[in-house]
Amino acid sequence: MRSTTVLTLGAATALLGAGNVLADDIPTCSLDKKCPESAPCCSQYGQCGVGAYCLGGCDPRMSFSLDSCVPAPVCQDKTYKMDKASMSKIVDISEYLGDPSKADWVSQGEPLSYNDNTLLTMPKNSVGTVLASTTYMWYGSVKARLKTSRGRGVVTAFILMSDVKDEIDYEFVGSELTTAQTNYYFQGIPTYANSGNISVTDTYSNWHEYEIRWTPDQIQWLVDGQVGRTKLKSETWNATANQWDFPQTPSRVQLSIWPGGAASNAQGTIDWAGGAIQWDSEDIKNYGYYFATFGEITVQCYDAKSPPGTNKGTSYYYNSYRATNDTVVDSDKPTVLASFQGTGTDMDAGKPSGTKGGSASATKAGGSKGTSAPNSIPGAGAAPNQVPGGGSGSVSGGSGSSSSGSDGGSSAGGDSGSGASSGSSACGMNGFSQSCDDGSGSGSGGSSTKNNGVKTRDVQGASALAAVVGIVGLMVL
Repeated sequence: MRSTTVLTLGAATALLGAGNVLADDIPTCSLDKKCPESAPCCSQYGQCGVGAYCLGGCDPRMSFSLDSCVPAPVCQDKTYKMDKASMSKIVDISEYLGDPSKADWVSQGEPLSYNDNTLLTMPKNSVGTVLASTTYMWYGSVKARLKTSRGRGVVTAFILMSDVKDEIDYEFVGSELTTAQTNYYFQGIPTYANSGNISVTDTYSNWHEYEIRWTPDQIQWLVDGQVGRTKLKSETWNATANQWDFPQTPSRVQLSIWPGGAASNAQGTIDWAGGAIQWDSEDIKNYGYYFATFGEITVQCYDAKSPPGTNKGTSYYYNSYRATNDTVVDSDKPTVLASFQGTGTDMDAGKPSGTKGGSASATKAGGSKGTSAPNSIPGAGAAPNQVPGGGSGSVSGGSGSSSSGSDGGSSAGGDSGSGASSGSSACGMNGFSQSCDDGSGSGSGGSSTKNNGVKTRDVQGASALAAVVGIVGLMVL
């Protein structure tokens, strides 16, 4: 199992109102290479920009300054039904400006509604779909009712990920349908001895409720209400670094399906994922895509009386580059940008005259009132396996079949912290596509629209082809 420190679907970045740019034009960032002042925010993808780069996933340690990133919305107790009515609260990354009252999830890829559940889909030769919650959880409990995808090389993930790359995972390999893999990381440091497996019944055919209970002192992973694994903070002391290597910072919930067996991934990742993905599988033929099915998601905040783990204010931010739980501030700072030109230090940049800040309708990416700020929507040119559940793929290793689960994938945290893996193949380098092979498009999952470089999908029904193929196919399940 790898660190999942970056979240990409291989999309090329949009120039708002100005067309696409090549990934090579986008500055990259790491712990040793901070973003320039002109593009101050280091996204979860390890690339520098403004706008959405400064929102969810923005790493303050790698940005131009600690306050370049927009403060993160605090935890809210909430149950997300994931039914058809909830689809309106799933918003494409090109439309979200930081107001959690307007969206529950930010999406990239193709989420669809079916039978009052949400399908995360992965059409042929694509890099799948990711949802990330718009609010952050600073300790607490999160439950997800889901059915995984299936097939070798296909991975379903349910994780917690902080902006400084603390991480707690559930991952499911499609060729191992009786195993839930668990893992955790501190600030993306690539340690592969932290994983463990929980035995379950068929994860594709059966609904299970997976839960992460996270406190300042321990992590518990539960399946159907039964504790399957416990990790104590007291077991994670790193005497060399003089720190606790334990997840401890506000995190988003992320749900995804991704191709661990894509040919462009490192061999260790492919082996861990069960082998090369089959793009001519029965699921692709019958439904037009691989899919994972998500039902109800429930978040219960830790709600401490004093830090760490409070949610009394509006937002969280960091006051130190150490980025540990004693450097998190529960504040009343705003979280909403006026446009995709904005940053944490200039929230009103690009604000259209006569409008209120944060109006997505006035500042939507690629819209007639959009800005010309470069690098406003992240996701360009990173390796296709850099999604929740996948590392940068630059290290090869074992198959991960043992309880240690080490697959040899590499982290973008630790020394480099860069979201882009040098030498890795990229999906859709020269313009947005979900293609993992030749940039030819989204495969057989139905037609899609382009929003100046960011793929969008009618989440109420998708294209007619995908809807018909998917519904007819799913009726046989």
